[in-house]
Amino acid sequence: MFIVPVWSRLVRFISDDGRELCGEPEDGNVDVGLALAAGETVKVRVLELNSALKPGKFTGEVTSIQKLLSPLAPDEVGTIRCVGLNFKDHAAELNLPLPKVPEVFMKPAGCVNGPLGAVVIPRSATSADAEVELAIVLACDCKNVDVTSAADYILGFTTANDITCRDVQGKTSQWGYCKGYDGFCPLGPTLISAKHLPEPLQLRMTTTIDGSVIQDGTTTDMIFSPEEIVSYLSQDTTLPRGTVILTGTPAGIGHSHRPPRYLTPGCDLKVGIERIGTLVNPVVADSTSHSRL
Repeated sequence: MFIVPVWSRLVRFISDDGRELCGEPEDGNVDVGLALAAGETVKVRVLELNSALKPGKFTGEVTSIQKLLSPLAPDEVGTIRCVGLNFKDHAAELNLPLPKVPEVFMKPAGCVNGPLGAVVIPRSATSADAEVELAIVLACDCKNVDVTSAADYILGFTTANDITCRDVQGKTSQWGYCKGYDGFCPLGPTLISAKHLPEPLQLRMTTTIDGSVIQDGTTTDMIFSPEEIVSYLSQDTTLPRGTVILTGTPAGIGHSHRPPRYLTPGCDLKVGIERIGTLVNPVVADSTSHSRL
């Protein structure tokens, strides 16, 4: 069943009175992540649904965000599909040839983090790096979809941060582990419906650390479009509704800077895509106790 949402910019949040709700910001231009991080009040028109994957109408109620959540809950997302090396400038900075087909890896649902949730640097892997990415959210199950109809299955788009531990990445040819730590995929702050973002390949994407711009690219540099990615991933494989697909990052990853610009506890991290908004995740050290195997 195709979902035709009544909303254009959805947020999932906890209200001042403790309810978990979905809605649309009253101010259509506000960057919800930046506003909340600055302590501002964000008013939301409440929807009767409690999930972006369900149809529903506006209730007429307006309330404020007490805590902003990821647009989808981890149990709605399932396994996150990811496409690496999907920007021409990123391939160039790594001195790698352009891929002929999408480079696919996966992240577990435990990676899902809120737009303002803390990113915990693991004790076992300290060279954590941010990657701004455009994320696709699927509206319904799909399998064997062709490129021309793939857009019909896209519910909307959100901002993602594909956090990666480079020291672990360098030890193996597989990417899932170094990118799969708890909280290593913040999503949000809003989910923009596909019908209100008909040109997802004309968006500026940025990462800043302590006020310095680390990444500054545009989705126009993508090698494979969102439609091509959805079609490719769906061949002989069912992609469940709610599937989140990360579509790659532009040049400027912290690992490529000299010296490298890795995430450190206390740094000011902002990852944003125009029209969707900014993830503002505090970076903290792992303070939990660990047992040795």
